[in-house]
Amino acid sequence: MRSQSVSRRKPGRVRIVTDSSAQLSPDLVRALEITVVPLEVEWGGRRLREGLDLSAEEFALRFAQNTTTTIVHPPSIAAFQEVYKQLSQTTSQILSLHLAGSLSKTLEHARAAADHFLGRCRIVVMDSQAASLGLGILVEAAARAALRGTPLDELISLMRGLIPHIYLAFITEHLEYLERWGRIGPSQAILGTMLGIKPFLTLEEGDLIPLEKAQSKLQGVEKLIEFVAEFSEVEQLVILQTGPGSTRESKTLRTRLRDLFPRQPIPTRMVAPSLAVHLGPDSLGVLVYEPASTSL
Repeated sequence: MRSQSVSRRKPGRVRIVTDSSAQLSPDLVRALEITVVPLEVEWGGRRLREGLDLSAEEFALRFAQNTTTTIVHPPSIAAFQEVYKQLSQTTSQILSLHLAGSLSKTLEHARAAADHFLGRCRIVVMDSQAASLGLGILVEAAARAALRGTPLDELISLMRGLIPHIYLAFITEHLEYLERWGRIGPSQAILGTMLGIKPFLTLEEGDLIPLEKAQSKLQGVEKLIEFVAEFSEVEQLVILQTGPGSTRESKTLRTRLRDLFPRQPIPTRMVAPSLAVHLGPDSLGVLVYEPASTSL
């Protein structure tokens, strides 16, 4: 997190900035007056803006069929500077909340851009330590509080209180993606692929950590179920996929999760490209938002 000092002019309402990995709907963005800076997905030299030119569902279809390297580019420093410049004309307080710093340079670029406004606008750039819909939950909570006139320092406290209650876990098929991003070594990837191992990963303090190994995807589903079963209560529970369509594993996961939380809606959503490139096609996971006592 980084904070900028500011002049003594009237601060105005806190404005909320995030990036497209939050997967917020256009209607929600408009209603809560959130500013979204898009990441870009590159295939074969062509760049598409995440969430604008390319939806998570469209990405999932292409990702499953694509044989070339997929690159996700963070928003440029200049893009963040332009956003902060526009917002600073109506406020001197901005909370910029972004994709986990270990997964992208988005946070780094936002912080570099914020440095240019030292003394003119107080810009607090926070690492959500989350990704995809987990980031979206945090941004929505911050934006709703900001619309109620919550001061910036209280918004920071709110986010610090909510971040530890966002949990993501995945079972993945393709070890080469974990190797590409340094999550496992080359020898582990080769041996794991030969043995058909499916890593079970969680997003902990903003980093994807391989915790256990499953011998099959169905065994991996059992680990996801065990992970969710540790919660006595959930605020939100979502099945996450990097591949399109329902599979035997995703259907099994939904049925078993409904047994655990029969009154809880359990939607299935595609993972944002900015997270999917770390996991690979055909990955399956869950997002758990645990009720937090912190509220504004």
